[in-house]
Amino acid sequence: MDIRPQPNYPFEFYQWDALEAPLTGFDAVHASPPCQRYSVASKSHNGRANEWPDLIARVRDRLLKTGLPFVIENVAGARAELRDPVLLCGTMFSDLRVIRHRRFECHGFRPWQPVCNPHPLCHTLDKRKAHYGKTDEWVDFVQVNGGGNSSKEAAADAMKIWWMKTKHELNEAIPPAYTQFIGKHLLEVL
Repeated sequence: MDIRPQPNYPFEFYQWDALEAPLTGFDAVHASPPCQRYSVASKSHNGRANEWPDLIARVRDRLLKTGLPFVIENVAGARAELRDPVLLCGTMFSDLRVIRHRRFECHGFRPWQPVCNPHPLCHTLDKRKAHYGKTDEWVDFVQVNGGGNSSKEAAADAMKIWWMKTKHELNEAIPPAYTQFIGKHLLEVL
């Protein structure tokens, strides 16, 4: 579900505002409010964080009223807004090659917190970096963000997201392995 159309999403899709969508008939809810307010780019690079809505508390209030177990996912910079979140990073998963921290507030269950492994050197397209030209985006880790640290194809491969067609979609995405990890623990309580 998203407030905007997602024409490249290959699975069942509903276009709704998450603050208004019907939530009856579900056993649990996984929400990902827009992250721009909490991202490093908005907070420190361009100073525009306050131009984005603060939706985490509003989403939490709505989900608490359902009585269902739920997850709220967001960027690492949302730590203060999320309650006792679990941190996931691509280094925690053997099949991923991405440095992408995401936090998950889990209500009604608590996954164990994996260890974030030391971050390897990431591929870069930035000629100002000392390791420019010394890494391979198809072998080494990448960072997937608006900074252009890899091609769209290498980013999709690193996150194991085959269906996304644009770099913008990948910049907004979390690796499915993260949701699978959280979902496995959620299924234990359901």
